[in-house]
Amino acid sequence: MGPQAMYSKFSISRFVRWLAAVTWLTWLCALPALASAQTPARDLSLSNYRLGSGDVVTVEVLGEEDLKRDHIRLSDAATISYPILGEIRLSGKTVAELERIIREGLRGRYLVNPQVTVTINEYRNFYINGQIKKPGGYPFIPGLTVLKAVSLAGGFNERAAKDKVFIMRENDPAQKRMPVDMNVAVYPGDVITVEESFF
Repeated sequence: MGPQAMYSKFSISRFVRWLAAVTWLTWLCALPALASAQTPARDLSLSNYRLGSGDVVTVEVLGEEDLKRDHIRLSDAATISYPILGEIRLSGKTVAELERIIREGLRGRYLVNPQVTVTINEYRNFYINGQIKKPGGYPFIPGLTVLKAVSLAGGFNERAAKDKVFIMRENDPAQKRMPVDMNVAVYPGDVITVEESFF
């Protein structure tokens, strides 16, 4: 084998290794974005759910009927007016955090050891638009996927590109649209868009 052939073989081998390394790094960098978009519905932990405008909650304190607030729909400011404690801001708080705030506010000032329970009666809407039969806002239900969301909205219309479905997550500061498949979880406040097919 001549020097030129050896050099050519060596160059091809180096190029293949370089290409494999670049491919691996590209995939690694894209992994977090992919993971956030393609979260399966079973991964939705309602214990980590953050309250916001449009949610409906019930607050109960064991043995204290006068402190019960039933089916309160959170305002645009996501606040509630509560006895003794006044205005409480709920936006971005979990159910456990709200229970702790009320419990600590009542303890000592009104009750010795208050047992507080907060229940979410209704979740705020998700939104779906584009090439579907009934675009608009729909109440979120636990376990919701893109496929179920499309069904709630009457299904795809005849011009829908079923492989061009995007989600914009409510909790994404960049408000970036991400491509998703039919099994991806949908959360309250998310916006789903179904693109039009041109074929």
